[in-house]
Formats: sequence, structure tokens, C-alpha cells
Amino acid sequence: MFEHRALGSLDDYFLEYGKRREQGVYFYRINGYNDHIRAFLVRYYEEARRTGAVIEGKIPNPDEKNLSYYEEIMGLQFQLSMGFLLSSLQKWLPRMNEYQRKHVAAALYDTLETMRKEGKNDNILRNAYIKFMCWLYYKFERVVSQMGENRIPKILYEGNISNYELKLLCILSMAGCDIVLLQYQGDGAYCALDRESRLSHKLELPGMAEFPQGFCIQSLRREIEERANAERLYGTPPKLRSCTNAWIEGKGLGDVLKPVRERGRDEGFYYNCFVRIEGVEDKLTYLNELYRFQMEMAAADRNMVIVESEILPPSNEEISAVRRRQYRDVNQLAADLAGNIIYAPDMELQRILRKSFTEAVLEEAGRTEGNLNRLTNRTIYLLCWLKRFQDGLFKKWESPQAGCFVYLGGCRNENEAFFVRYLSRLPVDVVILVPDLRRKCILQADNLYEMHYGDSLQVDRFPRESTDLQLSTAAYHAERELDTIMYQDTGMYRNQQYQKGVAAILQSIYEEIAILWDQELKYRPNFDVNDSVVTMPVIYAKVSGVKEGLVQPYWSGIKKLLTPEAMVIKGAPYLRPEDPNPVRAYATGFLKNGKLQRAKIKAHSCYTYGVLREEVQEHILDKLQLLLDRKLIKGIYENGTEYTAIATVLNLNKDILRMLQKFDFTRKNPKIVYINTSEAVLTLEDSILMAFLNLAGFDIVFYVPTGYQCVEKYFNSKGMEEHQIGEYVYDLTIPNFDTISIKDRRSWRDKIFRRGE
Repeated sequence: MFEHRALGSLDDYFLEYGKRREQGVYFYRINGYNDHIRAFLVRYYEEARRTGAVIEGKIPNPDEKNLSYYEEIMGLQFQLSMGFLLSSLQKWLPRMNEYQRKHVAAALYDTLETMRKEGKNDNILRNAYIKFMCWLYYKFERVVSQMGENRIPKILYEGNISNYELKLLCILSMAGCDIVLLQYQGDGAYCALDRESRLSHKLELPGMAEFPQGFCIQSLRREIEERANAERLYGTPPKLRSCTNAWIEGKGLGDVLKPVRERGRDEGFYYNCFVRIEGVEDKLTYLNELYRFQMEMAAADRNMVIVESEILPPSNEEISAVRRRQYRDVNQLAADLAGNIIYAPDMELQRILRKSFTEAVLEEAGRTEGNLNRLTNRTIYLLCWLKRFQDGLFKKWESPQAGCFVYLGGCRNENEAFFVRYLSRLPVDVVILVPDLRRKCILQADNLYEMHYGDSLQVDRFPRESTDLQLSTAAYHAERELDTIMYQDTGMYRNQQYQKGVAAILQSIYEEIAILWDQELKYRPNFDVNDSVVTMPVIYAKVSGVKEGLVQPYWSGIKKLLTPEAMVIKGAPYLRPEDPNPVRAYATGFLKNGKLQRAKIKAHSCYTYGVLREEVQEHILDKLQLLLDRKLIKGIYENGTEYTAIATVLNLNKDILRMLQKFDFTRKNPKIVYINTSEAVLTLEDSILMAFLNLAGFDIVFYVPTGYQCVEKYFNSKGMEEHQIGEYVYDLTIPNFDTISIKDRRSWRDKIFRRGE
């Protein structure tokens, strides 16, 4: 009889008998799941379907018709002897040769003899014998007639096995079959039959988890059918298949550094890993570990691509290079777009790239909910990025080499996630590093191995050179942790803690302007911080008329707003079209397809904002882009006003630039008090400046005692709040506010409810 042997790896199941390290068969039960087990089961199912048997559910008990036929052919005689069993098998299963009969009879005898020793009487033994004979004839006749060959028949059993079914599988195993028991509910039912696990081995692999909901042989069969359909799309399949993560030991970057030839012995696979590491194990050594990792990869002559923060979107030139057409369905899309993948140096790699592409597209179709346009766009991005990175990943590729793709920061959108999932199917180690726990990677994948550490570290650049290393002390990290405790979701904020802010106009009554004016933004209604973006409640108002026609209290009220953060403009216009502007001559070159050409702007000689903090420069350009996108000024994208807007915003005076440089989005914001007592109208440049400063987070109040429409001329919409506070007064002269006294000492409650002195 054949002996049960222990596996070196699951791949041993597919070795021919003569090539096995130890002569024997394998009988294992699988109670858990990982990506490698799934791949094994797909392959094992195909083998069992061709050379053995697949049992879904239970082996049906012999019915009356089966038993009647057996009795007609064999009678009801029974003897527990090798001679009787050999002669019975020769008559009942005539296609078996002598070698096969000998092994089946010996296994059958051993099983029945064990039952006899356990106290079973002759009647029970006879019934068991007849059941086994019927099962061999009706269910396993094809299996037993193939035993004894170099290619060992395989049996796949799904579900909780019964006592007699287990005995039958033991007979087949001892006679020369490989067996796999697939147990979704674990080992409990089996162990009730075989407490000491003598009859089979329990499979134990690292990273095993519970079977996914709905996993079964039927789902495997569907997967195989889908793969067959996919093969018809991409043509000749590659000889190599992926083995992702099954070989790793949970060492993170240490697994990536493991030589490819030491990852597995089966030459039909390429062994890669797909890992996301969130957080850092040790803040003090993390950057040094990344640097050493990169150095060791270079020393091993491994191809490596490193991406930081984002995968830059494809350019128009990259997109236009993708050959495509209109598609009726996802199959046509996948088959046609796969033709864009060309890797002339190695045809096998090209087949891997195309096969993996087709499978990835068919899988992604489920994520796009049947939206073919969205899938097409996402796939075009993938092809552009593959062409961009393929030389870096596959230069001089030979099997079983594996390149390495490192993404520092994690996937920000579904386009990036799709591309990374595709790379994980290739001979590429894919490593996602998310050391800053405040940043979330949206990537989801069944074959992703995840590692989590509790410490967080902000890392913007991968240390490729020793000069990139910025090592920190323990005290430095302790201070950063204290910052996190004090300034994260506590209502307290560190100086210049946030780099992005969005202005939201507060709607208020007139009396509230004086109350809110000198408040820090964080104390104002509707202040919020979400995903490190500050919502800044700002005042943007026009005050028309003079309360009760009383001029002196009117000027006193304005003087109260002239705080250190405020700039006063006395009379319109503030900016004139004829004012010198060195940016005006170049503004047309700073805009393309409605988007500011930021790199070109910053590199130009007329750009003077380079001395500002980088985040302030980005804030200015963000709000200029928003001004254009919202078309807040009349004529934008109609008569060239967009270029006037660019020239105006990129030529701010020193006082305003200093206000922006100082601006902290959680504290007191800069302010503009614009007083216009005449009939003069704000110029186009004035309107652009005020609209921009409002978006940038300034409080702005226009005081117009005449009530004239001198502010609104160039605005596309009435975004500001207008307060009519009293009589219109004309020909006022704006005073020297140093000579104005503030006599009104009433509290703000008294001012609103008209109580007080």
C-alpha cells in the first residue's frame, strides 16, 4: 500500500510519482484560505476533474437499483480474506489490472480488518464492503483504473466528511490516490472521526484566514470558465504563472530582499509579493532602513521604481499614444486595448503582461458597475503608466527575475489602485509604504498582505542618496507626538499647522460684523477642519448708507475695524488699468486649457513670489485657479479677462503679500476696509483683487455711504452680503482716523438690543 507523506509545499501535489522526494501519496485537509491556496485549488480542481473525481456535497449512498444490480452480479457472499477480495474486484471492476487490484484489495482488507478489531460484527462488515464496492463502481471506477501510473489520480472532496466516506477515501489513498479535503467549517467534524489525525494531515501555512463568504468549488469552476474566456481574448497563454505572497514570512522589506530563486522551487511560477506597510516600527531608524533597502536592491542588480506622494497623471501626449476605439462590451475593450502592450525584448513577458492586463480589466469591470466609459478611461491611464514604468521594471528581464515598485504615500484614487493591482499580477514586487497614519491609502485587494505599526512618521521623500537622510532624535519625535496629542481634534492649533484653507462667506446681520471682526477664525461659527483642510468663515459685505445720518458715529464705527490685521483703502479706485504690471506681457503663456501652468509661472523671471513660504505660493495659485474656474469676474473666458486676472493676482503689492505670508488659517485673518464716498466705480483690477482676497480668506467690508452701485459692476454674481443701515449721505470726506475717537462704550449685547447708557 502507498504511504502518506508530508508536503514540502503545495506544489508537491503536482509532481509525478517518480519525481517526489519521498515515494508516497498526499492526503491533506484544508481548513483555511489565502491567495496561494486559492491558486492551488484552481489547479487541483482541474487535475481532479481530468484524472480523478470531484465530490461536491456527499457521495450518494447506493440506491435500491444499485444494490439489486450488485446482488445480481456478485451475490451477497462475503469473506474477509485477500483471495475473496481479489476475485471479487476482478469480477466487479474488470478494467482494473492486476497491480491496481492488488493495491485496492489490500487497502480494502486493511480498512475492514480495522473495523473488525474495533468490534464490528460480520453483518456490519458485509454491509460496509457492499457499500464500498458500489461506490468504487458507480463513482470511482475511472479513478481506480488509472492508479499505478506515474501521474497520480486526484480526489477533491468538499464539505464535512462522514465516517464511511472517510474510510473509502483512505482506501483510495492507500491504493495510490492523492486526496484533498476542503472543509469550510474547520476541523471539528473531522476530528470527531479521527481524533489523533492519523488518517490525514492538516494543512498549516502562514497567513491562512477563514474562507471568504460564498467560496466553494462552484465558484472555482466559474473562475476557471472566466479564465478560459479570458484566454480566448489574449491569445497564447504564458508558460509562467504568478505565486503572490504565499512564500513570504511577514518580514516586510526583508521579504522583498529575499533572492527570487530562493522563494520557490516550481519553475512554472514567478514568485512576487504585494505588501502594504502602514505606520513605522521605529521612528529613529525608519529612514535609514529605507535607505539600506534601496542600497541592497541596487547591489542585487534588481530593477526598482520609486514613486512618491502620487503617480502623476498621464500627459495629453501619453494618452493620445494609446490606440483605441469605441467598444460594445468589456470583452471587446480588453481584447483591443491589450494590443497596446508590446514588449519586443521578451515574448514570454509580453504574454504575461497581456494576460494579466486582460484579467485585471475583466475584474475591474465589476468595480465600475458596468460603466464602460469609466472603465475605458481607467484602463487608458493604466496603459500610459505601464509604458512609463515598464523599462524601469523590466529592463533586461529574464525569468524568474522580479522588479520592485515602491509607492511612498499610498493610492489616492481608483486609477492608481487599479494600476497597482495590475502590477501585483506581474513579475514585480509591489510595496506600498504609508508611514504617515494620517494619510489613508484607498487600495483594496484580495491578494494584498498588510502590516500595521502604531507609530506614525511624516515622510515626503524616499531617501535615495545619503544626502536625503534626515535623521531625528528621540526628543524630536517625542515633541511631534506631544503636538499630535495637543493639536489633533482638541480645538487647539499649532502655529501654521494647516497649509490648505477654503473660505466660506458668513451671512450675518450688520451689528455682528463688529463682534466677529476681531475674533480668531477658529471661534467663528462654522469653522471646521476636515482632512487637513480648514474651512474659514469670512466676512464679505457691503455697508450702504449712514445710520440715522449721523456722520461722527459712522466714522467711529469704521475706526473700530482698523485693527492691526486690517488694511484701509480710502477711495476708489485702488488699482488702475494703467498701473505698471510686469506680469501683463506674459500672462497669456501662463494658462493652457483653463489650467494655470504652475511650473512655468514659478520659473519665469517676472514671478516675484518665490521668497514666500511654499504653502503660501500654492495657496495663491489655488485661489487664482478657483477664481478662474468659478468665473467670478465678468468676461473670464469670454474676452480675455482671465489674463487680466492672472496679471493682477501675480502682481500684488508688498503689503498684501506680507499679510498672506503671515496668515494662519486658524487665527485672526487679514482684513480689508474699502471706503468709497464718491461716485467712482471699482476698476476691473479692483474687482479681481477683492474677489481673490475673499477666496484667500480675507475679511472684506465696503463702506459706501452713498449707496451707489460702485462695487458690483464687474462681479458675475452677488456673493457679498449688503447691509442697508440708514440714510444715504453724499460728498463725505474721509477723515484722518487718528483724530477719530471711539465714544460708544456699549456692550455688544446692548448694541444689538438697544440697551445701555
